[in-house]
Order: sequence, then C-alpha cells, then structure tokens
Amino acid sequence: MRGDGDGWVHCADGQRRWGRFGAAGLLLRAPGPAGDPVLLLQHRAAWTHHGGCWGLPGGARNSGESAADAAVREAGEEAGIDPARIQLIGERTAHPASDTWSFTTVLADAIEPLPVTANQESAELRWVGEAEVAGLDLHLEFAASWPALRTRAVTLVVDAANVVGSVPDGWWRDRAGAAERLLRRLVATLPCTLVLPTGYGWVRRCVVVLEGRASTAPDVPGVTVVRAPGSGDDTIVQVARAEPDCVVVTADRGLRARLRTGTTALGSSALGSSAPGPSAPGPSAPGPSVVGPSTLLARLASP
Repeated sequence: MRGDGDGWVHCADGQRRWGRFGAAGLLLRAPGPAGDPVLLLQHRAAWTHHGGCWGLPGGARNSGESAADAAVREAGEEAGIDPARIQLIGERTAHPASDTWSFTTVLADAIEPLPVTANQESAELRWVGEAEVAGLDLHLEFAASWPALRTRAVTLVVDAANVVGSVPDGWWRDRAGAAERLLRRLVATLPCTLVLPTGYGWVRRCVVVLEGRASTAPDVPGVTVVRAPGSGDDTIVQVARAEPDCVVVTADRGLRARLRTGTTALGSSALGSSAPGPSAPGPSAPGPSVVGPSTLLARLASP
C-alpha cells in the first residue's frame, strides 16, 4: 500500500534513500528452542533496492506517522506480523548521512517465533539465531548498526520485597501470595530483551530472592528462587557477586550502594512506567549504574 512517505531522498553523502520522511524497521526477537534469541530477518528480493541483502522488515514513514507505527505497519505488510502478538521495547535512530534523513530501528519481543508470510519484496523471511546474524550478507547500514543492537546474556536478580512493595495492592496481607504472583509474572515475561545503559541484554535466567514470610511462596518452574536465611539484602549481594553479568532489580539505595562496581541496577523510576526509553545515567562516582524506565519492570510491577 502506497503512502505519502514513498519516494527517494538524495542525502548529503550522495546516496539516495527511501522514505520522504525517513524510514523505520522492526527488529523482532523471540526465544529460540534453547532459549537464546532469534531475530526475524528479511532476505530482500533481487529487484528491490539493495536486493539480495538481509535486513529488517521496514520501509518509509508517512507524514505524521511515528517510527513505531511505521515499523509495525511495514512488518505486517512485508511479513504478516500480528501487532497484537508483540511487545515494543524501545527505539534507536540513526542518521547515516549526518543530515535530516533518519532510519529508526524499533525493537520488540515476541514470546515465540511467529508465523510469517512474505510479500513480493522478500525472497525469504527467516528466524535467525542472533549469533549467526553477522555472518549473513547484511544491508550495509544494518551491518553498521548491528553491533549496537545486539544483546548480551544477562541474569536478572530480583529483590522481591522491594518490587512487591512498590505496588499498593494489599501485598502486606499475604506476602507469600504476592511473591507467588511476581514469580508467575516473571515466568510469563521471560526470556526478553532489556534496555541497558550501554546496549541491550537478553534475560534468559532469573533469580528471585525472597525473605521473611514471603519465603513460604511455592517454587514456580522457570525462575530460580533463593530464600534468604536472614537479611534479604545480604543474600542479594552474595547472589549478584556470583553472577558474571547480572542486573539487580531494586529501588533500595542502600542495597545498590553495596553492589560491586559494574553491576547494573534497575531503580525505582523503572517500576511505575511502561514507556520504553533511553537509560538514565547513574551516579558518576564508582558504583552500579542505574537504568531508567523499563517495559520489563512495568510489567513486573503490574498487579
């Protein structure tokens, strides 16, 4: 379907690019059979611009259309992706010619590799393991942006008392029940992409620390539960030290200060917002960096 954004733009570097108002593409991740991330890639038909290369489903933005709306629309047209089955994570915009033309990569997750239907612009659509992407013949500008878009494996360490306590849903009347609800929300959410201060993480493993009366909550398959014998904070510090690359979910400033330097912490500002966005920098002094609004944390904080 043609829109008012269809058309070529001659950019400052002498190249022509498609999209009178810029362009957008959908980078859709899902867990593969072993839980590692796979991406939906498009092998562009030979007759298209940059035909024969691999890239993202995407295309021109129309006037007044957001990057997210454009990317989701194009993924529907070119790959048959149902927007109701994806969760938007965030955006990353590039100006490859250092002028006004831009391409926005819209990141999203699905709970499983979705069925796809190719249109005439695709020679093939394929779910590709993230580790295999760099080995394909990529569209030049996608190849340039890929290192900043790929994920690294991280373990999520959750301070259950802090997360549960952020939602006034009567958790104090049944701490074990509130903890169990949190565990089940985590299982329903993971694996997933997480916005980090420098790039993106793929959360495949999650450790939840319970303390006090919440410790009687039952185990839920898919999440590792650690029951603190005493102080929950002490146990979280120990668990975080044992993980090579972890993200600690807590708004407790005292606990964050005890984490080893280089550990990422998701702060209290993340617990109440569902809007994905750039990470908020943490304190400049040595210590853990603190991430701002996070779609994942908003889902965990939902009753």
